[in-house]
Amino acid sequence: MTGRTRLTTTETVRDERSWLFTVRDQYDELDEVILVPCEEREVGEATADSADRQAADSADSGVEAWVNRCTHEAQRLDRGFGAAMRDGQIICPKHGSMFDACSGYCDNGDAADTTLPAVEIAVEDGAVYLTDDGYEFVHEGSIEDGGAEGGENGAGDADESQDDDDDMPSSTSHIGF
Repeated sequence: MTGRTRLTTTETVRDERSWLFTVRDQYDELDEVILVPCEEREVGEATADSADRQAADSADSGVEAWVNRCTHEAQRLDRGFGAAMRDGQIICPKHGSMFDACSGYCDNGDAADTTLPAVEIAVEDGAVYLTDDGYEFVHEGSIEDGGAEGGENGAGDADESQDDDDDMPSSTSHIGF
């Protein structure tokens, strides 16, 4: 769907601790993706099998891209004000499951033994590019931040997402942020 779209810089991702953007998938549906900093791993350190491809491609980049949903109940990890992160892990705001920022793998909580869906990116000279053929860049920020653009090819997509968030229960996590 896309060739290569410049998103932001690695410096911005590191400074903000996450960077949210909206994409359109091959089914013309809007979705959200987060970029997160990934600290370099030591040689030989294991990663989840499903994320090895992406980890190898961007191991030197220090940035990884994940679909912005917990694998447990599709809770948004970044709800528009940054993803909660601690010690190199992305924290689900609903139940507190923690996903490794480099591999996307979760080994605890309700999402244990699952891996966040990866989105292909490339990093060159400090710039981060979307290179995943399954996604087309729409805009920076959440689906709701797109206003009229969000409903352009599928009227109501942005409104439906907003309504879904209103129905979501507040966090039940015992972890404070």
